[in-house]
Parts: sequence; C-alpha cells; structure tokens
Amino acid sequence: MTSRLIIKIAALLTVVATAALSSSCSVTQSMVDTKDMSYIYNPARNVYTPFIAVYNEDSETSVINISIRRGEFYFSEANAAGIPMASMLFSVRLYDNTLGGVLADTATYKYDLKREDIGGEYVFRIPLSTRDGNSYSAEIKIIDLIRQRTQQTFIDFERTGRYSRLNYKVRDHFSNTELYSRTVKRDQFINVLAPSLQPDTLWLFFYQSVKAIPPAPSTILPEVTVAPEPEAIIPLVYSDTLPLMFPNEGIYLISVDSLVREGIVLCNFGPDHPTMTKPETMIPPLAYIATPEEMDGMMTAEKPKVALDNFWLDRTGSIERSKELIRIYYNRTLFANYYFTSYKAGWLTDRGMIYILYGPPDKVYKSAEGESWGFRKPPVKSRWGSRYTLEDQYLWFNFRKQKNTFSDNDFVLNRAGTPISYWDIAVARWREGKVFRLDNPQELN
Repeated sequence: MTSRLIIKIAALLTVVATAALSSSCSVTQSMVDTKDMSYIYNPARNVYTPFIAVYNEDSETSVINISIRRGEFYFSEANAAGIPMASMLFSVRLYDNTLGGVLADTATYKYDLKREDIGGEYVFRIPLSTRDGNSYSAEIKIIDLIRQRTQQTFIDFERTGRYSRLNYKVRDHFSNTELYSRTVKRDQFINVLAPSLQPDTLWLFFYQSVKAIPPAPSTILPEVTVAPEPEAIIPLVYSDTLPLMFPNEGIYLISVDSLVREGIVLCNFGPDHPTMTKPETMIPPLAYIATPEEMDGMMTAEKPKVALDNFWLDRTGSIERSKELIRIYYNRTLFANYYFTSYKAGWLTDRGMIYILYGPPDKVYKSAEGESWGFRKPPVKSRWGSRYTLEDQYLWFNFRKQKNTFSDNDFVLNRAGTPISYWDIAVARWREGKVFRLDNPQELN
C-alpha cells in the first residue's frame, strides 16, 4: 500500500559550497552557482523523464500530476516486507508570479511503492492552493530515497478562469487511463473531460502545423507562429465517453465556447514524434547544417535512407564515425522534443535549435520572464608575476517567455541581443563530421 506523508514547509535551507584550487605558481577559486539550473536540460544528470500536467481540481486547488514510467523506478528488497519496493519523496514549492514570485504554497509527499502495484506508469498527484487570474511557477524535486538521487524540474502554469486549459482532462478511450502528454497520435482514440464546466457542446478548432525552420541566431526575423484563423471549426456534442481521434498532423484547440479561442490544446506531430527514427522524419532536422540543395535532394530522393546515410558519410568518410555523429545529433533532437515541444515540435523551436547544435547548456538561469543559457568558452588567463587567475567566459542566449494561446512552453530567442553566436563555425564543424564544442579553443580559430 502506498503511504503518504504530507508536510507543509515554510522554508528550506540552501547550502552554498565553495572550492579552492591552489598550486605553487597559481591561485584560482570557484564557487558553486546555486542559481544555475543547467541540470534540467541535461539528460546525463537526470534519473527520470516525467510527464507533468496541471489540472484545476476546484476554485482553490490545482493538482500537479507527475507521471513516471515503470522502467525508471529502482526497486529494492531491503525493507521489512522483503519485497521489491521503490521509495520516493516529492517536494514542491509553488511561486506566485502575479505577486512578484512570492512563495504561495509548499508540499512534500512520500511514497513507498510495491513493484507489483505499478503498471506501465505511476502517477503522483500533488494538490496545491491556487486562485483564478494568477500565474505560477512550480519547483519540483523528485527524490529517489533508495538511490539517493535528486532530480529538480520546473513547470509554469496560469489559472485564466472558466476557459483555462487546466480545466480539462484527457483519457484513453479504451483503457480509461488518464493521459498527461498533450501530443496525440493518428488512430489514437481519446476522451476529453471537462467535469467542472459541464458543457453541452465542445468546439474543435483545427490549425495547420507550424513547420518553419527558425532562422540562425544572428538573423533578426519575426517568429513564424500559428495562423490567426483556424482551418476548420467543428461542433461536437459533449460527452465524457465521446471517442475523439485526430488523424491529420496539426494543432487542435478544444473550447466550450465557439467565440472563445481558449481551452485545451492537443497536437499531432506525426507518427514518429518524439523519437524520429524513420528516414523521412530524420531528414528535416538536418536543415540546421545542410544546404538548401542538399535538403531538396534528400527530401525528394527515391530512397530516403540511402540519401540520409550518404549525407553523414560525406561528412565523416567512415561508417563508424557516422554512426556516432548520428547518435549524438538525433539524441539531442529527441530530448529537444521532450524538453521544448510547445505548439511546435521541440526541434523546431529556438531552444531546440540551439540545443541540437551546441548541446546542453553549461548554465541556465530561469525567471518568470524567460531563460538565459550560457555555453562555456575557453577560459581567459590573467597573470601577475607568478600568480594567475582563470576567468570563465560564456556565450549567452536569452529566451523570452511568450504568452501564447496554444502553449505555456513557448520561448523566443532574443536575436538582437546575440550579435556574436559562432553559428557559422558550429555549422562548419558539424559539416566536417565533428561535434561542435565551444569550450575547445581550436573551434574558434
């Protein structure tokens, strides 16, 4: 049986660690950057890849649902019952951005889970006090008590009232299990539930997918976004058992009012999202490093797989080296889809573009207004006689959070603030069959 320990916490203690490195001819000192959140986008530093969704339980409560796949749990028999069990602790701090980021609520839940009680996934539900009209940021710590590993993540959401997307649930039509991803597949049947609204009719607005490749960081062009008007508007008689299926790629907004373009948003990014393992879907992300002529040749090739393989072989001259480059490039594409998908596939967003070519950032600073990413450059060495210091230098990309009808995860790069991005060098290195690393001094020559 699952045991839950609910603790309301007023404050947490932050420990700042410092480290010094010295030698006979040099002195350097570094301090742990407690504001750095780069770990949230580095899969090598994370234990879990959870899906997180928020639902407004009532007028004063929002529930954060955290879904973790069974294969990511760690089970141990080192317990009184002698059976395989996982032990998890969740700590949540909720900040009210409308009131300047003040702490609005906190909660801690402890779960002891038998392996036999977990199916394909397990969902942890964390209720928090919220109010309509306010926007929030939740800091979520997932702690594996057996492995002694902690993972921290964040989610932003806004309670906009009756028409908020947080007033809806999505359920698999056949299994009746609740779904937390807002990405749907062709031939997948779901039910959309709006228990607090009790509408007579649901209005479905269909928009074409946004597939425009974002421009290079130093190119100042407006973001390509969703068309202002839908391609189609379809009324549906509401029932919580009505089977819905979304066969075409695109964006589906479901509202309880035909005049209000606000509600739950479901996206069909095609059958190969987010993994992108088929040649037809592996070719488009190469637009960041391939020439237009190369892209045209691959997209129209009679045998896409051969064209794709030849592109990488031309870069490396070696099958083994090509395999390694492909693994890195498409692993980044996969995680871009996981971290940054909004109303666009994650690899098509500004953050996805930077993530694929430059890799996980070395520094990440978050605020209610956006994110700043820092990529470490070769350090600058200053010397006075026998003593010297090494100063870290970073290339910064700043992303502004957009208020968007279709997503709470829409961030746009401030291109005017990034006059020097080394983009041409990054592309050139990939085309030479190398993984671009900004902190390698030879890369910038």
